[in-house]
Amino acid sequence: MGLFDVFKGDKAFELTPYASFVTSMLYIMAADGEINENEIGQLIASVGGNQYKNVNINEVLKGASKYIKSNSVDAFLSEVAPKLNESQKLCILVNIVDTLFADGNAAKEEQETFAKFLAAFGVSEESFKPHFETITVKNQKSVFFN
Repeated sequence: MGLFDVFKGDKAFELTPYASFVTSMLYIMAADGEINENEIGQLIASVGGNQYKNVNINEVLKGASKYIKSNSVDAFLSEVAPKLNESQKLCILVNIVDTLFADGNAAKEEQETFAKFLAAFGVSEESFKPHFETITVKNQKSVFFN
């Protein structure tokens, strides 16, 4: 919390595991410099509503949005990686790769950001490959129109 935040009524944004998940989603969405409606839809579907232990998703999104504006993805990852367990890391990785494909393609910047997440979470491309392939199949709607 900044020294003068008390005058603004802002609460300090705590990178809880859930807030880290939401923040991760925003980092991958913003990686290519634009956030489109498909990505917003994916974010809403992925993070859920306020049903998780009385979490106010709007407050988390507000805090996460402010956080990504003032912190690099590298700084974020070095802060959160040691705090997350393996299941939380895998959940984040699967969701961000799914979001990465929400607009139909994976821009170079998005791929680079995803690679940073893999490295920070200690997950190799090879070990993540089965999850990646599943997400690819999930998003391959063209199979219904052949």
